Amino acid sequence: MMEWTDTRCRVFHRLLTRRGRLYTEMLTCGAVIRGDRQRLLGFDASEHPVALQLGGSNPADLATAATIGEDFGYDEINLNVGCPSDRVKEGRFGACLMAEPMLVADCVAAMKQAVTIPVTVKCRIGIDDQDPETALDNLAQSVVAAGVDALIVHARKAWLNGLSPKENRDIPPLDYDRVYRLKRAMPAVPIIINGGITSIAQAKQHLAYVDGVMLGRAAYQEPWRLLDVDPELFGEAAPHATMKDALEALMPYIEDQLAQGVRLHAITRHLIGAYQGVPGARAFRRYLSEFGVKPDADVSVLAKAMVAVGERTSEAA
Repeated sequence: MMEWTDTRCRVFHRLLTRRGRLYTEMLTCGAVIRGDRQRLLGFDASEHPVALQLGGSNPADLATAATIGEDFGYDEINLNVGCPSDRVKEGRFGACLMAEPMLVADCVAAMKQAVTIPVTVKCRIGIDDQDPETALDNLAQSVVAAGVDALIVHARKAWLNGLSPKENRDIPPLDYDRVYRLKRAMPAVPIIINGGITSIAQAKQHLAYVDGVMLGRAAYQEPWRLLDVDPELFGEAAPHATMKDALEALMPYIEDQLAQGVRLHAITRHLIGAYQGVPGARAFRRYLSEFGVKPDADVSVLAKAMVAVGERTSEAA
């Protein structure tokens, strides 16, 4: 979710679910070690529990970046070995590391030695011509031996040669059964499934076979679905009963951000899908897109955009 799940997005999502774990966009070790750490890593206390997702392949650098993340207060360090983009392939991180399970294990071991918080790995079931039956087992066994605390498995191969990152989201077929088999083979290891899951109802079905479910694009593009996480998966009330309540609760945060010089669009760009599928959703998106980008835009833009929108409660979501 690079350039999507920044801190402002996560503050909004936390208003929709108390129990869901939030993840940062993937950050490279080099950026974390040498970049503007406050800009890259800073987050609001309301986001907890929140995990820092790292990209890299140098064990020492990953250990350093993980330590920095722990010092910032993150609750988990996640190593991404599933991203198929050309940029990460050239940098020797992301999905290409599926071909080097022992290196991934060395990275996990270095991070585990450096931090006290959980270290997890997000991977694919294989890449290119790999056989998922052996590729996933090899990676899983290697990182489990290194002490990994959980595996998040995108149930789809990544084709690094011949498919674009966008095509990699849809063209290789999903194989949820492969992830289920991994869980049966490793009952003591927390296994979280990811890929193509678009509703909380689907998530509940997967939870009969695995320990957790990760939502990516569905949560971002249709954030209203998160209103169902707490009541449907944890038997608890959502933080706010309706999207209107959640957006109104977001307004003080928006005002504080504006006072710090943040542009309104940096926040409202994450709200575009808030009312997807209800009357007035198009008018809501259009108003935010037209007026939220203006240099002097303030919180009243969001308030006005909400006027024409029908309501969606967590029960109706």
